[in-house]
Amino acid sequence: MRRKFCGVRRAVALMAIAALGGGLLAGCAEDSNAPGAAGQGGKDGKGRTVVTVGVFGVFGYKQAGLYDAYEKLNPGLTIKETSIERVDQYYPQLLTHLGTGSGLQDIQAVEVGNIAEVAAKHADKFADLGTADGVDKSTFVPWKWAQATAKDGKTVGLGTDIGPMAICYRKDLFRKAGLPTDREEVGKLWAGDWRKYVDTGEKYMSKAPRGTVFVDAAGGVYNAVVSGNAERYYGKSGKLIYQDSPAVKEAWGLAMDVIDGKMTAKLKQFDKTWDQAYANGRFATVSCPPWMLGYIKEKAGDKAKNQWDVAPAPKPANWGGSFLTVPEAAKNKAEAIKLAAWLTAPEQQAKLFEKQASFPSSQAAYRLPQVADARHEYFDNAPIGKIFADAAKGIPTLVVGEKDQAIQTAITDVGILQVEQQGRTPDQGWAAAVKNIDNALDQ
Repeated sequence: MRRKFCGVRRAVALMAIAALGGGLLAGCAEDSNAPGAAGQGGKDGKGRTVVTVGVFGVFGYKQAGLYDAYEKLNPGLTIKETSIERVDQYYPQLLTHLGTGSGLQDIQAVEVGNIAEVAAKHADKFADLGTADGVDKSTFVPWKWAQATAKDGKTVGLGTDIGPMAICYRKDLFRKAGLPTDREEVGKLWAGDWRKYVDTGEKYMSKAPRGTVFVDAAGGVYNAVVSGNAERYYGKSGKLIYQDSPAVKEAWGLAMDVIDGKMTAKLKQFDKTWDQAYANGRFATVSCPPWMLGYIKEKAGDKAKNQWDVAPAPKPANWGGSFLTVPEAAKNKAEAIKLAAWLTAPEQQAKLFEKQASFPSSQAAYRLPQVADARHEYFDNAPIGKIFADAAKGIPTLVVGEKDQAIQTAITDVGILQVEQQGRTPDQGWAAAVKNIDNALDQ
């Protein structure tokens, strides 16, 4: 929570799609087939068992060579992946297929913003992966495991990745604005408090290089701040609390402050204008989970190599992440469970991070060299393995409600954008967001 980031993860899709973050694209769909072709299963022309995998955007398993590796280990089996580009199209189709009991892939990916609804309302339609051979609960980040576990203890999904937060920043622009450029010194500017991040923005704007601003979008600031809190839109009891949530109030207030201080480029994340702003060096910082690195590299291009760097975020937070599930109606259920367990094992998660920058939801993977020793050449050889592993350790156990996506999207893509782009007052923006949420929740 994976976004048209070819080669990167769609984990982001969640924040920008109509439900995940507001219409954002979940990734470049490769190996995509018509939705009607889903769930064919059975045997291929050579008599091999076909295990079908349904994902949204680019999960990276093919690109990282994991499908090929598994097929070599299991010569009588072949894997066929179907990808639907947008999460807001993928998830409704999944619900439709669950309702009819047909058209399902053997493995179905589920975005973090939807997993609470799946666990609460549809757990009976999925296999219990917590009891599957080869699955070790202790290797996963505890809060990630909990997100896919129903009240009766059934675990409907295995975590693929998480999105621990950092801040990506332009060293060249910081230097021109009189700010430090060393990543450790930059991290100290805002360590422990998002308010310090906004204060740094004020300092930047006082000497900002011509044509630049401190941050890409107020919605990105909001998302980074709110995502570091256990309770955001729902309380631990399951009650809707977003209107009185301290986390939402803090995040909304800081988003309004960066708008008021004219610190933002007034962009909607994952729109084409956002992509162009990367290429043009329009803004100096962006809230940055691991999957964002590949996106920045692609959009900013070779001319910005070694200009971008990575520093710790003010506080640990999580943006994105998904799960693999196996429907009870899967045609090759037993083989699908084995594949899902293998793909989410620590060794495979580490390789996926090495190849695709999808940060492991397996804490056991953090000790493996592909993660522990990872550096990113484009970002001035930043030690991204250590930065993101440290951030992951501090992420709180997030309470994810059934309509998290719809609420977040309304706040960022309706409320905040009306203030940022249309000049509405904060009160007017908030009222618009609440109205949109009420409609989404049928209140």
